[in-house]
Amino acid sequence: MTNMIQGAKAQVAKLTQAAYEKAAAEGLLPAGAEVRATVEIPKDTSHGDYASSFAMAGAKALHMAPRQIAQIIVDHLELEGSYFQKVEIAGPGFLNFTLGPKWYGEVLSAVETEGDRYGSGEEGRGKRVMVEFVSANPTGPMHMGNARGGVLGDTLANVLARDGWDTWKEFYVNDAGNQIHKFAVSINARYMQLLLGEDNFPFPEEGYHGDDIRELAKAIYEAHGESWGNLPEEERLDKLAEYGLSVNIPKMREDLKKYGIVYDQWFFESELHNSGYVEKTVQMLTEKGWTYEKDGALWLNTTQLLKEKFMREGKSREQVDKLDLKDDVLRRANGFYTYFAADIAYHRNKLEVRGFDLAINIWGADHHGHVARLQAALDALGLDGSHRLVIVLMQLVNLMQDGKPVRMSKRSGKAIALHDLLDEVSVDAARYFFNSRTATSPVDFDLDLAVRQDSDNPVYYVQYAHARICSLVSRLAEEGAKVPAAAEVDASLMAAAEELALVKSLAQYPEELHLAARDYDPSRINRYLSALAGDFHRFYNACRIKGEESAVLSARLKLADTVRAVLANGLKLLGVSAPEKM
Repeated sequence: MTNMIQGAKAQVAKLTQAAYEKAAAEGLLPAGAEVRATVEIPKDTSHGDYASSFAMAGAKALHMAPRQIAQIIVDHLELEGSYFQKVEIAGPGFLNFTLGPKWYGEVLSAVETEGDRYGSGEEGRGKRVMVEFVSANPTGPMHMGNARGGVLGDTLANVLARDGWDTWKEFYVNDAGNQIHKFAVSINARYMQLLLGEDNFPFPEEGYHGDDIRELAKAIYEAHGESWGNLPEEERLDKLAEYGLSVNIPKMREDLKKYGIVYDQWFFESELHNSGYVEKTVQMLTEKGWTYEKDGALWLNTTQLLKEKFMREGKSREQVDKLDLKDDVLRRANGFYTYFAADIAYHRNKLEVRGFDLAINIWGADHHGHVARLQAALDALGLDGSHRLVIVLMQLVNLMQDGKPVRMSKRSGKAIALHDLLDEVSVDAARYFFNSRTATSPVDFDLDLAVRQDSDNPVYYVQYAHARICSLVSRLAEEGAKVPAAAEVDASLMAAAEELALVKSLAQYPEELHLAARDYDPSRINRYLSALAGDFHRFYNACRIKGEESAVLSARLKLADTVRAVLANGLKLLGVSAPEKM
């Protein structure tokens, strides 16, 4: 797909090389020199849009002063038919190239021709990636942390798909292990309290205190009366957990769907255990010599695995020996496998059985200590977890209202549920705000700002730019001025600084999309859209459209409509609507 910025850089290199070869053929410069020049976009583009370091990079090989080389190159440049209209020498010998109408016109053509695919790349072509995100314990409602992880994972998967990857979105359901046991015990306590009275059955200190647990217990009581109270405790706990999951998991699906997130698969941890996959994975680690028994439990030699991993990555043995590394239990003395064992098995399933080239997980920052351990365990299985497993660590959300933080605690039952949040603010605002910063930065979610209908609200600011253009196009169409095809636009008429800056912003989109995919940072799209909207508003205020001479009106109308298309393109990646009226 078209990347006009990279295209311009490539053309600078090609034109410069051609000028050098022409000068060398005339005997003005030594022939056969290999000059490794850079082509950059200067911070100050008042003297040029692209700068080549050819003259300075070639000074040693060409045995000549950089400015002298630069002058010879300029004298032999052939710009006719290129993207550039002039070249100037600056500073110690930079070659500053200034873009001409051909480049600006082709930017508009690229957006028009590629439509919804504008900005797409080929980096991931032929490769499969799974993005696993949210994967919250199904023991209660979706909360604010899940809300941020949801939009980060969903948007990252969208961005990777646009950069050529074959993407898969997955939710890992932790329906086994200690959390589910604690869930069942919590429901049991509330159920037994309904039968015996709250004072006659203690609630576990570490149980889940939320009202949702009371509601589950009440529903069970209404459906089954006191009959479950007569069951053996272990059987009763199994039934309570099964019932709780049957209620909570569909609610999670519903909340996430309302939030604009639909997964390709919900993968259940219980399937790993029931199929013997966890046992087989642990057996493989044992066969490879990475486990040992102690105190009746089976341990993974995580310490040695991490030492080898860190040394491969460049740490010295002395540095590694100073680290406080610990081994991990895979199978407890009671015969039950740990969560870590199941996690290793799950990721082996991703990389080996299902054959994903890359597995990306969105995790809370409090899981940072688990990252290298899991990668090292996968290395031990020969799956190159150090490179094929990428963990994006996500900082917390600070919910604000009236300028003050809103306190949250899941264990006390005072967490802000996702469905409650979406009753207060729109899905558009929630998705935009949660993706507004890099994952490693905390997000201050201002409830008051999220519902404001003015330019201070960042999602409103971007959506308003889109709606403003739709309104403009509609009004002018009623007057007989329709958006022209790019080929009908005289790009030389776009001469105002605001016009040129706006076209350059449009050209930046493919680069931003690629960098967002490369760096696993979908918040780049938010920042890009905000900047594009700002450039449009400045253009709109500086450059009159209605009432201008026909050719100028057509060029500016086409430019505005091209901005509309790219705004809609980016908002779609974020899962945010692009309204035509506001």
